[in-house]
Amino acid sequence: MRRREFVAGLASTVVGSPIVMALAACLCVPSPWSVAYSWAQGIAPRYEVDFSFPQPFPDLWVTGGFGGHCIDAQDHVLLLNRQDVLDGELNSGHLAPLMIELGPTGKVVHSWGDPNLVEGTVAGLRNGPIQFRLHTCHFDQDNNVWIASSPGGMIQKYTHDGSKLLQQIGRKGVFDTSDGTIKGTPLNSNAARFTSPASIQVDRQNGDIYIADGESRDGNSRVLVLDANGSFLRQWRITDMESVHCMAFANDGTVYVCNRYGNQIRLYDKMGNFKRTFDYPWQPATVPADGKIEQSGGATVALAFSRDPAQTFMFVVNQNNSRIDIVERQSGKVVSTLGQIGNLPGQFNQPHSVAVDLRNNLYIVENRGRRIHKFTQKPNP
Repeated sequence: MRRREFVAGLASTVVGSPIVMALAACLCVPSPWSVAYSWAQGIAPRYEVDFSFPQPFPDLWVTGGFGGHCIDAQDHVLLLNRQDVLDGELNSGHLAPLMIELGPTGKVVHSWGDPNLVEGTVAGLRNGPIQFRLHTCHFDQDNNVWIASSPGGMIQKYTHDGSKLLQQIGRKGVFDTSDGTIKGTPLNSNAARFTSPASIQVDRQNGDIYIADGESRDGNSRVLVLDANGSFLRQWRITDMESVHCMAFANDGTVYVCNRYGNQIRLYDKMGNFKRTFDYPWQPATVPADGKIEQSGGATVALAFSRDPAQTFMFVVNQNNSRIDIVERQSGKVVSTLGQIGNLPGQFNQPHSVAVDLRNNLYIVENRGRRIHKFTQKPNP
């Protein structure tokens, strides 16, 4: 099998004799000692794309864009399929389910999703005539899964296999706005209501539910905290963010929030006290002739942490440059990049979500490109 290595945004193809090919393949699973040692020294991890992941989907499935994904306690990956297929595509296949669960080898092991239960379709968006705006998922300490769409008036918790809806907070089609519709003025009210949930995190210590309610530019702009029963506890508004697009907890309790169009990551404690900001200025590869630089999604769209105890690195989706920025978590410094624009394996067409499994493999999904990529770590020399 031929693999391609991506280091600091550059791609090189492994070629040569079968012996060289075999040796390269052996490097796909580094020893835990070598990885831990290199990360302890602050050396940026290196990755290569896994061409065998995922395995072909069954039953001629046709997917739409993937709005997000999350990883459970067994390193299974749950994909959120927006089902925004194009006209004519179903002549050659069948519409794939809303939720697709992949095992560690990339094989589909389960699928589920009742369109009557999840948030309704939205007209006139990107690829297809309608699509579900599935945006985020999160496995809690009990391995149950939380799902939200954006725009969305609710969040939902399901059993791991999706067979039972365990909890719903908010009402379908009822938004936290002046008139209860998506067109109303956002309220950011002290209540368990939403306009556009972008991320969900459940505190494993006490079960509190944190929601980044601010994916849409014309929606709420805040981080909302509820107790395990869904009752309002507190919130902190972030009025100078056009899109509060992602949120993640570090092991030390710091809450990382993506300012998508401001190209920042802001750090807070769990009470909403501001700690610091990491800025990520970016430059287009080709500057327009008129000099007017426009973003194509933002430089801080989503993030995930490495799984070493210190969580040494963050992996940040930089949609403007179609790559993943590898960031030293404590300093906020970009130390390496992964990928580039394109449609080949390991290249990205609107990356939208990133996740890390227990072995520090990276998984990136695309909305426009409708794919998932897996990258395995290589030991540093």
